Amino acid sequence: MATYILLSVMTDEGAGTVKKNPTRIKEVNKEIESLGAKVVAQYATLGRYDFVNIVEAPDNATIARVAVELMSRGSIRIQTLAAIPMDEFIAKFK
Repeated sequence: MATYILLSVMTDEGAGTVKKNPTRIKEVNKEIESLGAKVVAQYATLGRYDFVNIVEAPDNATIARVAVELMSRGSIRIQTLAAIPMDEFIAKFK
């Protein structure tokens, strides 16, 4: 499984949903799993992004689908980053 970092910003609609039902975040994690990915770690953050999620998925197409499915709801904007394990990255230079 490949690792991805999802940097998320809530829209006004998303913030309203979280305020009314904060456990909705955990429900979305189950939906992500139903799309073929797995949330490994999740953080609420202060600053430019509201959430940082570490997610595993089998490939780029799967994580792209996850991001599009979530963003299509209008509650969140996501920037997706592919993450390369450091040992794998260093090995490419040997």
